[in-house]
Amino acid sequence: MNTHEIFPARGLIVSCQALEDEPLHGGDTMAKMARAAVRSGAIGIRTNGAHDIAAIKQEVDVPVIGLIKRDIPGSDIFITPTLEEVEAIVEAGADIVALDVTGREDRLERVKPLIEYAHSKGRLVMADISTLEEGLAAESLGVDFIGTTLSGYTPYSPQQEEPDFELLRGLCSRAKVPVIAEGRIWTPADAARALETGASYVVVGSAITRPQLIVARYVDAIGSRLS
Repeated sequence: MNTHEIFPARGLIVSCQALEDEPLHGGDTMAKMARAAVRSGAIGIRTNGAHDIAAIKQEVDVPVIGLIKRDIPGSDIFITPTLEEVEAIVEAGADIVALDVTGREDRLERVKPLIEYAHSKGRLVMADISTLEEGLAAESLGVDFIGTTLSGYTPYSPQQEEPDFELLRGLCSRAKVPVIAEGRIWTPADAARALETGASYVVVGSAITRPQLIVARYVDAIGSRLS
């Protein structure tokens, strides 16, 4: 499997995730969300947890990017932090393994065996990064995709409400592997701009699959007009 074969064309990947404290967590909710997304034209799904990865793989016939979010005391790395999570993602059937490949906590060195394991099992790897330097470092480690996922989630990356188009532009001009735009993409116009900037694919999650956040934005907007 290679990056040119797994997706048929550039386009939208929908992130179907619900954490344990969110209303849509559990059951087959994310699988149904994924089916709805694919029916409407999504070319891929990104999801969290072995249960949802396996359920979604049975539900849709598009590539699935899998990750496992795990809180480790004393660590800021929570997206697929260890080999244990990579093994579970592979076992669940994900086509692509998403990993934190930031510069925190000597991660760039520690992540090498995780990438190697995923590749040894025939899976591709998506590096979730927060800066241009991290993206280029991830590419040198042999990842197959670079995602702007963690921009704004590391203290040294831009803290802003809008997507990090500057990071996206830099990666698209310098990286040789496909770049995936992800993070704070709230509107179709944002998604289209990401592709126009050069992204091969764009991941949208909260604006489509997290109703509690969607409703909150409406409530905030209405409240500001009424106050």
